[in-house]
Amino acid sequence: MRSIWCRELQRDDISVDDDFFTLGGQSVIMTRIQGAFIEELGVEVPMDQMFLNPTVASISAYIESLDAVTP
Repeated sequence: MRSIWCRELQRDDISVDDDFFTLGGQSVIMTRIQGAFIEELGVEVPMDQMFLNPTVASISAYIESLDAVTP
């Protein structure tokens, strides 16, 4: 997860608690990250969840919660 953010934001100093928007994130980068989640992790994250979970830690927790509710 963190490596996707680092690659798409073109930074190598991102911590799990850094805010996507504070790091310079915007909608085009967010869309690329969504695509990487699908391609590399096999999970689709809706745009609203990207806004509600703007850190690596929070989006990771959201994705992990999906496994908990999947039958």
